[in-house]
Amino acid sequence: MLVMDRLGIDLRKYLQQNHNQLTWKVRIFIAHRIISALAIIHKKNVIHRDLHSGNILHSPRSDRWRISDLGFCGPADKPTKSIYGNLPYIAPEVISGKQTTTASDIYSVAMLMWEISSGQPPFINYEHDYDLAMNIINGIRPRIVSGTPLEYKNLIVQCWDADPSKRLNISELLRKIREIDLSYQNMPNESFQTNITNNLESGFTNTYNKLFTSKIHQFENFPEPRNATEEEQEVDDFDKSSTNQKSNSASSTISNNFEGNFIRKLLNLSSTNSSSEPRNVEN
Repeated sequence: MLVMDRLGIDLRKYLQQNHNQLTWKVRIFIAHRIISALAIIHKKNVIHRDLHSGNILHSPRSDRWRISDLGFCGPADKPTKSIYGNLPYIAPEVISGKQTTTASDIYSVAMLMWEISSGQPPFINYEHDYDLAMNIINGIRPRIVSGTPLEYKNLIVQCWDADPSKRLNISELLRKIREIDLSYQNMPNESFQTNITNNLESGFTNTYNKLFTSKIHQFENFPEPRNATEEEQEVDDFDKSSTNQKSNSASSTISNNFEGNFIRKLLNLSSTNSSSEPRNVEN
């Protein structure tokens, strides 16, 4: 008799349901398992091209984590003209029109690591549109959650660098996350209380399919990706409005007003500076 492991829920829903109860030991273990699964893909000279928390699956019976939706995978040396994916997880060089590489997957992993730490998808309150794409190109990233272990934070920052050549490769990333995971296995199970309010219940389910699924994107004439300065990164926090989310309509109003103010402030800073079918991979 063939016994198949039953897949449960994706990472996004898992975090929505369990985040407040997760210890850092568990969070780092999850990140380690996801990175291990990606290492299997990359060692076969294959790029996933569409990593996000909706296609990371958890099997409750075996407590395994799997990467699914490999339909857009292909040989690493095979270029693709279309920009397909979930915008907050797409690497800036891909948004600007460059070829997808294994380093692009590493950027997506950084966003997954941030999501595991915060309990919410990156840029949750913002439309997946030109303005968000431009801010990603200009180096804006989600704010690191207070209390995140320094070594885990450093991995995130290295992996979402605007320059693909400065990101860790999968072997380096796997080695470092393994070391962190091993060190945390010897620590007591003390729950980590995040400072970000968990607001995924309010309006999250209704917007799940609208905002958090992959699609074809068409962007043109973007500048070269760069890292934001500390001053630019501190202009506004992309995640702070989630604590004030009351309804879908209110969130939309906040988002539209915020994005307009954000762009204007960046322009002011710039002016000032110048004058001065799916398969699964498990682990």
